[in-house]
Amino acid sequence: MAKWNLLEIQIRPLNLGTHNESQVVKLNTDLDLFMANVIEQLLKKCKNVFAWMYKDLRGIPLHLAHHQIVLNTNLPTSHQTWYQVNPNYVAVIKQDLDKLLTAKFIVPMEEVTWLSPIVVVLKKNGKF
Repeated sequence: MAKWNLLEIQIRPLNLGTHNESQVVKLNTDLDLFMANVIEQLLKKCKNVFAWMYKDLRGIPLHLAHHQIVLNTNLPTSHQTWYQVNPNYVAVIKQDLDKLLTAKFIVPMEEVTWLSPIVVVLKKNGKF
């Protein structure tokens, strides 16, 4: 069995935005001072090329970024048990779905033959 040697990389956050609207990237602290300054200046100059929010991705041509799940129609369908969503999560789910719909990441479907329940996960920062 192979052993993995994971490198401990020290990073420092760099806010390219403002105090009120942060746009944080992470820089390796092992960079020498000259290279760190060059990269920092480049990132600040070109910060508009990053997508900081879902809405920033609007207008990307489908030939550049398009995801489709191809299902094998020869396999029998399986069904997961339907369950009711925790009422505390309904607002969180609705907010995220609205963001994805607005950005046109997802589209509403009238009929579906395959779906999976939504799983809400608490992130390390305490947000969903």
